[in-house]
Amino acid sequence: MGTLRNHIKKNNDWGAERPGAVIIGGDYQGLGIVRSLGRYGVPIFLVDDESSIAKYSRYTRFSYRVPSLRDPDTTAQILMKLGRERGLNGWVLYPTRDETVAALSTHRSELSQLFRVPTPAWESVKWLWDKRNTYRLAQSLGIPTPHNWYPRDMQDLEAIDGHFPVVLKPAIKEHFIYGTKDKAWRADNPVQLRQLFERALRYVPADEIMIQDLIPGDGRCQYAYCSFFKQGDSIASLVACRRRQHPLEFGRASTYVETVDAPLLEEYSLHFLRAIDFYGLVELEYKRDPRDAQYRLLDVNGRTWGYHTIGRQAGVDFPYLLFSDQVNEPVVPCRGKVGVRWIRLLTDLPVGVVGILTGQIKCREYLRTLRDYHEEAVFSREDPLPGFMELALVPYLSIKRGF
Repeated sequence: MGTLRNHIKKNNDWGAERPGAVIIGGDYQGLGIVRSLGRYGVPIFLVDDESSIAKYSRYTRFSYRVPSLRDPDTTAQILMKLGRERGLNGWVLYPTRDETVAALSTHRSELSQLFRVPTPAWESVKWLWDKRNTYRLAQSLGIPTPHNWYPRDMQDLEAIDGHFPVVLKPAIKEHFIYGTKDKAWRADNPVQLRQLFERALRYVPADEIMIQDLIPGDGRCQYAYCSFFKQGDSIASLVACRRRQHPLEFGRASTYVETVDAPLLEEYSLHFLRAIDFYGLVELEYKRDPRDAQYRLLDVNGRTWGYHTIGRQAGVDFPYLLFSDQVNEPVVPCRGKVGVRWIRLLTDLPVGVVGILTGQIKCREYLRTLRDYHEEAVFSREDPLPGFMELALVPYLSIKRGF
């Protein structure tokens, strides 16, 4: 396995005809893509429907604010219009949210006439978009998952009696998260479950509601296999453990992550990705069940993930590897180093305070982790302005996204 430095061209090796990249979404995840590509001189065009920090990066050449990117048809129309008006022929599209993945996938044929579209066709993406598809396929492949129920009405909830605690979560998370700002809700008894089911119906139809067995444990039990996958194999990969998350129990996002070694997760993940003929960047999330030591598949994200910038420090710069492949540059297979740590201070500090006050985190151990990380999600000496702007946008982010 090679290292990134050995097989990526330097800025001055490229000709003037080099294409750029369109980053769709400018939060800290999008900022990571901007920096990954910008360090190698790739021109960046940022598109977002929110106030974003990535537009303040030294590497962002253009930024464009649009009314909304939630509707797939509208998103495709916006991209085609911008592409034609700004001369973005051959530029590479990078989604940062699942609804954008769906837009690029369902409109792939149209968008490919103008752009390079790394997102695979809907035939692959449909297995990630809807968790009902994800879990059914995983089970057919022998990959462990949590036990799931798919109630259609209140009466169906009776079948769950005796299995508490459980988690109510959406089959298609975007429809639920934008309305509630939550990833899932815990129910400890039948009365609570009925109340939460009624509440969920305000945001999503009944057939998008899932009830799932609650696997004990916090973020320290959660792992992820991250990969650039192509033609049935992983070109670049790493495995990470979510040491801390926000919120502590049902983390919407990682706040402190470390790369680890977990061969079984690679085996499960390759099996799944081959079954759907996937191409591109992908994260498969698992949780280790302490009751039987099984790693159970929770989610699959067909795009960059929040902490993808850990890859650069581990020797696997995922966004640039994908770009190189899209512009037909050779990419040598590589694997991430173990023991690399990533943090997002803006959300990890509140998590640390709550964890210490509730006894879930030891104060001395937490303070040590604030000194030994390798990559911060936003703050960077080479590109400082986005970090200051994120602090200024804290009230906006807390209202808009709940962080």
